[in-house]
Amino acid sequence: MTEEEFLLQDRIAKIQSVMRQYGEDSFYISFSGGKDSVVLHHLFDLALPGNKIPRVYANTGIEYNEMVKYVKELQEQDERFVIIKPSKPIKKMLNDVGYPFKSKKHSKKLGTYQRNGMTKTTINYLNPSNGCKTFACPDMLRYQFTPEFKLKVDYKCCVELKEKVLSDWGKENGKPHSVVGIMKAEGGSRAKGKCLAFRGGKMTNFQPLIPITKEWENWFIDKYNIKLCKLYYPPYNMRRTGCKGCPFNVHLQEELDTLDKFFPNERRQCETIWKPVYEEYRRIGYRNMRPLDWGRQTTIDEFLTESEDKDE
Repeated sequence: MTEEEFLLQDRIAKIQSVMRQYGEDSFYISFSGGKDSVVLHHLFDLALPGNKIPRVYANTGIEYNEMVKYVKELQEQDERFVIIKPSKPIKKMLNDVGYPFKSKKHSKKLGTYQRNGMTKTTINYLNPSNGCKTFACPDMLRYQFTPEFKLKVDYKCCVELKEKVLSDWGKENGKPHSVVGIMKAEGGSRAKGKCLAFRGGKMTNFQPLIPITKEWENWFIDKYNIKLCKLYYPPYNMRRTGCKGCPFNVHLQEELDTLDKFFPNERRQCETIWKPVYEEYRRIGYRNMRPLDWGRQTTIDEFLTESEDKDE
């Protein structure tokens, strides 16, 4: 047995064990359409043939059109796929909650400062007591922790558009436990992840891909000849397929260049939705973002109308 096959059997056994312990009927799979969630979908079918666990996709309104199409095609073939939408319009949510900037950690610290001023955690982020620069505020972004910086920032965009929407669906449908495709290998806050996540003494998330690597994931996809969304293949070769144009993406300019070449209308949508963040990124030369050379931009009303038309 190869190392890849051993890990596959280990993950199958883990899934079967958790389902026996908590009950298959209490779970749903958080399905994004990306590589990780597609692997989860197939891995569960190997571990639990004939399972009826819902695969729930939150269409945030800023998903790639090709990804929405891909998930709808899966839904047509498999009734376990469920598509839901957030109740709050994107622009209103961003204005109310705040825009994402740099990373979830940075956005959370900045959001806390904007609401509460210089708290102990904010001061430590700006001047870590242990001298560690790894998780400290980058010098080039320290100017944001001043009254002069007016852009409202927080990390809760993902929470409002996806996590809360999925959690509410789970509660309404009697499925309190979600299956999430998180890997330690992705680093950041996920590096400390565990297979079972608890809150208040109760299990909330099952994360069976925690010990998985991207190399194993690619092996699994090849072994079972799994069809991914076309965005992963040439000529697009996208690295990620989450919310398009997300300011958290470390390869943001690369993503925008791909959109520019193949999906210009979606590029315009990104420029509209994330405009204040993009303007600031370009002003300070962050994430290698180049000056914008587009003509008239799509208005938010045009974008929302266009998105609704494509969803029908």
